Order: sequence, then structure tokens, then C-alpha cells
Amino acid sequence: MNIICAPSGIVDIERPGQGIMDIVKSGFHDVMLDVSMVCSPNELKVSVKTGINKNNRKVRVSNNPLELHTSLIPMLDRCSQLKLNTTIAYAPYLERSSKDEYCNQLLIRLAEESIKACKSSGSQSIIIRPLFSGVKQEDEWLENKNYYLHLAKIAREHNVMILLENQCRDLNGHLIRGICSDGKTAAQWIDRLNEEVGEKRFGFCMDVGVCNLCGQNMYDFVLSLGNRLKAVILRDCDGHSENALLPFTCVNKAQPMTDWLSLIRGLRETGFDGNLILNFSDTASSFSPILRPELMKLAMSVANYFKWQIEIENLLKKYQSIVLFGAGNMCRNFMKCYGEEYPPLFTCDNNNSIWGTEFCGLEVKSPDNLLELPDDCGVFICNIYYREIEKQLLDMGIQNIEFFNDEYMPSYFFDRLGDK
Repeated sequence: MNIICAPSGIVDIERPGQGIMDIVKSGFHDVMLDVSMVCSPNELKVSVKTGINKNNRKVRVSNNPLELHTSLIPMLDRCSQLKLNTTIAYAPYLERSSKDEYCNQLLIRLAEESIKACKSSGSQSIIIRPLFSGVKQEDEWLENKNYYLHLAKIAREHNVMILLENQCRDLNGHLIRGICSDGKTAAQWIDRLNEEVGEKRFGFCMDVGVCNLCGQNMYDFVLSLGNRLKAVILRDCDGHSENALLPFTCVNKAQPMTDWLSLIRGLRETGFDGNLILNFSDTASSFSPILRPELMKLAMSVANYFKWQIEIENLLKKYQSIVLFGAGNMCRNFMKCYGEEYPPLFTCDNNNSIWGTEFCGLEVKSPDNLLELPDDCGVFICNIYYREIEKQLLDMGIQNIEFFNDEYMPSYFFDRLGDK
């Protein structure tokens, strides 16, 4: 799985040095080539309304799409210097409220140039939103079929995969479900487009923020797409406003406003192994540049947390044998969800009063027994005091220490120990 940082809110596209440096120093190895940073939705809106402004010394990409690649050079050069990959790109797009059909011709030209820019940037795929401005709902498929098939010819020439994205639309200031917001419909679009071009040239990018705004079940959405899902944009929001906040930061009464549980369950069940794109542009913009390096480190930890949760079974498969540390609720949840397929040798606990007893079919032993484990055995901490126990194990000289977390299990078990 590839972790990617969206640069908006972090990188100044004209002077990208500091922002790119912050991304690299925080541990990211890949940044999204967000072409909308050189041609924003607001710029597109102004350009279509006013046309070319000859009195403006700055050449706008929206007025001259051929300048698109030139505008990206400062960022691409800096990424190259710091060995930061640009695996995936994002084409310019319109504001959700746009209703001007003339915008679409400009979007087509920008999409063409964005695909061409992928070759020099090394981008293997590009996210291109469907056309919607001035398009009647009954004509959405036909209009976009012609649009994407046209782009597919250029994408094939440059060996780039086109990713569609789920959309919401603006209805009198309210955001409601839009094109490809239904998982089954989105899957049909991908299949029909790939059938038309005779190859798997199209895939899908799921914007978690859009799913949240549309009040959708993300588990069902992910399962509907299956292996068509090539990228996921992780961003938090309150379900009403289209924000891009760092995951787990938008809460109400200690409860998350985004259903991360459904998302992680779905991605884990389908074996998702694509691109995780972390977009927290609003959070980053609100932080002082002085504090941003610390925020970036947190963002990297958040991204790694998602990767760890989604790939938990890959972690279990990594070892020839495993042992658990903890004989409580978390151990029980492990056994109910994974015990049959990945049976532990035993569990251990610091409570000496339960040594020699049995818990969920496992013998409970002293931590000292961990010193007798083979080198290819993993020790999974099943206790919320992760760091305290990790230090204990490290002090004992134990290797292959892993954490197990039951916050996002495939199913819940409500018979918590001690509740009876």
C-alpha cells in the first residue's frame, strides 16, 4: 500500500521548497501532483466569465493550457531533488456549484495536458472528475462516456490509468449525492469504460469526505467497487461542509464525525492495496508555518495507522507463529476474529494469579516464557497499555514486537469482561 500526501495547504506552488522539505522530513515518500494548484476552481470560474486578461502579466494556465507543465516545473524539480515520488496526479476541476457548460471545453483541454504532464512526473495514474456543469442528469453517462473515451487515447499513449471519483453536487447551497456517488453505479461505469477501450485503463478513487457529506455507508461503497478501487482520499469533515481536515480531528462529544470503522472494515475485507492519499489541506492551512513540521509528523503517523489497520492480516501472515500479550477483552476479540486462522501458541499476562489457567482456549503464561520463543515468532500486545508493555518487552530483549488493536474489528462483541 502506498501512502501519499496531498500538497494543498502545505506547499506554495510557486515557491515549493519549504513545503516539499516539510513533507519529506515527516517521512512521506510520495506527494500527489495536484494540478489544480496551478489552475484552481476559482481561476477557472473567472477565466470562463472574463476571458483572457491581456493586462495581467501573469500567464494563467486556464487561459493557456499549454503552460500547464511549465507551471509545475518548480514543484517537480524540488521533488526530484529530494527524491519525492509523484505517483498519482489530480486534474483541475470546477466548483460544485458551477452550471456553465462552456467550462467543460476548457476542462477537457486541461485534462489532456494534465495526462501529458504525468509522463515527465512519473505519475502512473490521474484522478479526473466527471463532467457535470451544464449536463442534465439523464445525459451524465453519455457525456462522460465520450469524455473519458477521448481521454483514454491520450492516457494509453502515456501509459496512465484514469481514476474516476465519487461526487456530490450543489443544490441551492446544499451538497447532495452526485455522479458516481453510488458504489454499484460507479462500478458499472468503470466496467463499461474498460470494456469500450478493451483494457483496464480506468479505475476508481474514493473520496471519503464526499461519502461523509452524502451520508453513505462506506463499507458497502468499498465492497461494491472491489478491486476497481485504486485510491482512497482520506479527509475528515463534519458531514455538512466540504472541509479537508486531518482524520480523527472532527469530533462531536468525543465521537468521530466520519465513520472510519466502516471504511477500514471495507478496505480490510477487500484486501485494498492501492494508494492512500492523505488530504488535510484545511488543517494544514490553519497551522502556523512554525508548527507545521510537527503537524506533518502527526499526519504521517495517522497515515501509517490506517495502513496498519487495513493490512492487519498481512502483519499476522508475516510470522511463522505468534504469541499474545494480555488475557482480557482484546485477547478475546482477537481469538473470536482471527484465532481460528492465526492460532497463537499461548498468551501471557503480568497478573501472576492467572498463570497456568486457560483463557479463550489459550494457556496463560508468565512473560518470562517469551524468552523461549523462536526467532520467527511475533509477540502481539493485546492491551491498551501498549507503550508500557512494549518497554517491558524491549527491556527483556524481546524482538518482533507488534501491536494489536480491536477498535476496527470485523464485528463487535458486547459481552465485555467485567460487565456481568
